[in-house]
Amino acid sequence: MAVVVKPRPGLFRTPGLPTAMVMGAAAFGGWAVLLPVVPLVVSLSGGSDALAGSVTAVFMAATVATQLAVPRLLRRWGHRWVLAIGCLLLGPPSLLFLLSTDAIPVLAVSAVRGSGFGMLTVAGSALIAELAPREILGRATGAQGIAVAAAQMIGLPAGLAIMQRWSATPAFVIGALIPVLAVLAITRLPAIESPPDRASHGRIPLRVLLTPWLAVAVAAAAFGGLSSLLPIALSERASLAGVILAVSSGATLLGRYAAGFVSDRIGVGRALVPALAFVCLGMVLFTFAAATHASQALLVCAALTFGFGFGGVQNESLVMIFTAAGPSRFGAASAGWNIGFDAGAGIGSLSLGVVASVAGYSWVFAVAAAAVAVVPAVGVVVVRALGPAEPPDRLTG
Repeated sequence: MAVVVKPRPGLFRTPGLPTAMVMGAAAFGGWAVLLPVVPLVVSLSGGSDALAGSVTAVFMAATVATQLAVPRLLRRWGHRWVLAIGCLLLGPPSLLFLLSTDAIPVLAVSAVRGSGFGMLTVAGSALIAELAPREILGRATGAQGIAVAAAQMIGLPAGLAIMQRWSATPAFVIGALIPVLAVLAITRLPAIESPPDRASHGRIPLRVLLTPWLAVAVAAAAFGGLSSLLPIALSERASLAGVILAVSSGATLLGRYAAGFVSDRIGVGRALVPALAFVCLGMVLFTFAAATHASQALLVCAALTFGFGFGGVQNESLVMIFTAAGPSRFGAASAGWNIGFDAGAGIGSLSLGVVASVAGYSWVFAVAAAAVAVVPAVGVVVVRALGPAEPPDRLTG
C-alpha cells in the first residue's frame, strides 16, 4: 500500500505570502523615508522644536485611533481594500508637504497619513495570519517582520541622505510614490473569504491578551526610550549612536525569525521569557555603558542583545495573540498587538525622557530594564488570578 506524504508547507510556496511581504516592504519603506524628514523640514522652516516633535506625535495618535476601527473595516471591506486605502492615505498626501510646512497643514497631513499607517499595520499583520498555515505561522510572521524592518533600515537613512544631497522635494515625491507601488502588489493578493462559522467577532478575553500585550508594550517602551535618548546620551559621539541603533535593528531581524522558528518547532509561547531576558540584559548593559562611558564594544554587545530580544518579543507575542484569538478574531488580535507596540513606543519615549531629565541617562536604561523584568510578570499573576480562559476557536491551516 502506497504511503502518501503531504508536502510540508513553506513560506514561498504558500499562495499570497511572498506578495504580502513585497507589499509590506514597499508600504513601510515609503513611511520610513519620510519619518525623519518631515520633522526636520518643519524645524529648518522655522518651526519650533515642539512643532517638529508634534508631527510624529500626531501621526502616531492617528495611527492608534485608526487601529481601533480596522477590525470592523476588515469585516466590511476585506483585506485588499483596507490595505489599498491605507497605502493611498499614507503615500500621496505627502505631496501636500510641497505646498506648505506651516503648522496646521503639516499636522493635518500627518494625521491623514497616520490613519493610513494604522490601516496598514493592522491589516498587514492579520493578512499573514490568514494566509499562513498553522505549521509556519511563527516563521511567516518573522519573515514579514524581516521584510518590513529591512525596508525601514534602507528608508530611514535614505530619506535624510536624499534631503542632504538635493532637497526635501525628491524625498517627498519618493515617499508618496513607494506606497502607491505597493497597491500593485495588493492587487495580486488572493481574496480571503470568511465562512459562516466565523461570524462571531466578540472581544478577545483579557486573560489571553494581557501577557503578550504587556510584553510587547513594555519592550516597545524600552525601544522608544533607546531610539529617542541614546543619540542624546552619546551626543559627543553622535555617529556612534547611529551605528549602535543600526546594529540593534539588524539584531531585531534575527530575533524575529529565530523566535518564529522556535514557535513552530517547540511551541507557541516558549520563546517569550528568553526574549524578554535578552531585552532586560541589553538594557542593563546600556545602563553600565551610560554610567561608565564604556567602550564601543560594550555598546555593540548591548545593542546586539537588546535587538535580538526585542525581535523575539515582537514575533512571539504576535503569534501568541493570534493563537489565543483564533481565526474569527485575527483582525482584533492584530489591532491589539499593534496598539500595544505603537502606544508602548510612544509612552516609553515620553516617560523615559522625563526620567532622563530628572535622574540622567543611566537611570533611563535601568528603569527600562526593571520594567521589562516586572511588568510581564505582573501580567502573568493577574492572568492566573482571573482563572482559566474559554478555549478559542482552533487555528486552521
